Amino acid sequence: MELVELTTKQDITKAFAVVNELRTNLDLNKYSELVTEAMERDNYHMFGMMEEEEIVAVAGFKPAVSLYYGRLVWIEDLVVTNEKRNYGYGEMMLHFVEQWAAQNKYDHVALSSGMSQSHAHKFYEEKMDYEKTGYVFLKKNV
Repeated sequence: MELVELTTKQDITKAFAVVNELRTNLDLNKYSELVTEAMERDNYHMFGMMEEEEIVAVAGFKPAVSLYYGRLVWIEDLVVTNEKRNYGYGEMMLHFVEQWAAQNKYDHVALSSGMSQSHAHKFYEEKMDYEKTGYVFLKKNV
């Protein structure tokens, strides 16, 4: 296993199949456009866990500063391909992001998770020691 930063168009394209398991609303073109823009504008980082040249997990995150959290790393995407769930990849990816945050002097790691993702909530709270601090509210088409 190897953890690599995904920075090239080829890397980003290769990660699409995994990310699409979480972000089913995106096609390859929209996904590529959004990842590229996030990298350019928001300092978005994408890492992939490689197993024999195949990406089996992806973490996408960006550093931020907020009045509520202070200096934090916001995880935008964390997904392990369906065939590789429950093998510890999610835990490894989350620990990596936490280490990245600490090494880069960020105080917190935060993420949001869909209301229907109860298995993910259990993972974050019980296994990874994250606490539920609120809800995310969204207004579309403004």
